[in-house]
Amino acid sequence: MKILVVEDNKKLAENLKQGLTQEGYAVDVIEDGISAERRILINRDEYDLIILDRLLPGKDGVSVCNNWRENSVVIPILMLTALDTIDDKVVGLEAGADDYLAKPFAFKELLARIHALLRRPKQTSPIVLASGNINMNTTNRTVTYKNKTISLTLKEFMVLEYLMRNPGKVITRDELYSHAWDFADSSFSNTVDVHIKNLRRKINDNAKIIQTIRGVGYKMEN
Repeated sequence: MKILVVEDNKKLAENLKQGLTQEGYAVDVIEDGISAERRILINRDEYDLIILDRLLPGKDGVSVCNNWRENSVVIPILMLTALDTIDDKVVGLEAGADDYLAKPFAFKELLARIHALLRRPKQTSPIVLASGNINMNTTNRTVTYKNKTISLTLKEFMVLEYLMRNPGKVITRDELYSHAWDFADSSFSNTVDVHIKNLRRKINDNAKIIQTIRGVGYKMEN
């Protein structure tokens, strides 16, 4: 597994590289947003995960993340930042980050979150799910809507997959959270809602395909 660390704090970047290397990962470090953005757009298959600082010289992490997602980069992104209010987290997630970790953090927690993002079920044959005009291949992680490819983050894909595997069933927010996230965050209870909002935007859904069940959760019609 190869990880790109985008962090302008030299000491932190060095510590992350040393610690992750000891855990068996190959690690590259880039210290500014513009270089990182260009590196991934040119070599989008080189890395398995990106650790992205939010405050970077040249171009901030949120803008970089957003541009990657707009260009169909689907690499899991773990955003690091000293900004840890709910609004800050919403901005990071809406830009396409798969997870959000506030500084300072314990290295063990960082590792656990990395493991969670990289943990993917192994499948021996393609499994295709369909719901209305949405089609999903769970092996190569592609989604199309009206035959047009839709670029989703890892968490968006996991949320949509869970809904598509349970058509017509009301799924609670807790169920979706437990399926897609390994760490409960009591300070940020609307994580699922943010991802549903992003999904609806990407498939041009005005709460018709993914229905809100007030006070409970969501339901996806077949």
